[in-house]
Amino acid sequence: MEPFSSVINYVARGRERMLYRANDSSRDTVELAPQAMHIADGRRSNPLLDCNGYQIVSSVMTAGPNGHLEPDTDSTRRLIADLTGADRIVISTPPVHRFAERSDLSGQLDNSRPARFAHVDVSAATAHAFSLRSRPSDLPSYRRTAHYNLWCPTSPPPQDVPLALCDAGSFTMADLLPADAVFDRDGEDIWTMEGLVFAHAPQHRWVWFSDMQVGEAILFKTFDSAPGTACCVPHVAFDNPAAPQDAPPRSSVELRAIAYWV
Repeated sequence: MEPFSSVINYVARGRERMLYRANDSSRDTVELAPQAMHIADGRRSNPLLDCNGYQIVSSVMTAGPNGHLEPDTDSTRRLIADLTGADRIVISTPPVHRFAERSDLSGQLDNSRPARFAHVDVSAATAHAFSLRSRPSDLPSYRRTAHYNLWCPTSPPPQDVPLALCDAGSFTMADLLPADAVFDRDGEDIWTMEGLVFAHAPQHRWVWFSDMQVGEAILFKTFDSAPGTACCVPHVAFDNPAAPQDAPPRSSVELRAIAYWV
């Protein structure tokens, strides 16, 4: 598909440290600074994890306990190990199911709305802490660790609210601003971690993958401790201008993993 222009919800620079919640966004302090940006179809190139920070892959899907499709964990571990050469892969969180706002399920499950501002899930400090916390007990030390997100559509194309990713070679760390990510439930703040929100710069290169089928997935980095390689990928849900108004609301599932090299 040819590149097109769509609005990317960046955050404003020069503001106080922002805060956002997994469920009750009415109390967020994120200040949006939308920009129309060109978005290219990643299918027209050959993006790679360590160069661009993301890659399209195939994912083995299975029915989860709630009946929703989700990636098979054993297959996901093998996929990441084969692509990266990592020695150990840990699935670090349960699957996260998300539903576009037109879906009756949007907001009905924990943390189930699409992320509508550009961000990276974890800061370097948070990633290092999570790597230590999730390190297998028989792994006394490691020389490198990386965090991955496997994003899988579970609704047919065209997705009305697909995922856009910013190429890792097109931004600087000055574009990433520390923020507080709060995990809340039933009006109560449960715990907080440091994430990153993303401010605009004109050189940013955005991509998406058109007409993703169930069984296709995007694997992208949220952190990598190795110097000289793509570290992380800002990402955001955006409105697909090519999707018809009666397109099925997007549903998707994410699986997060931490890789270790010894």
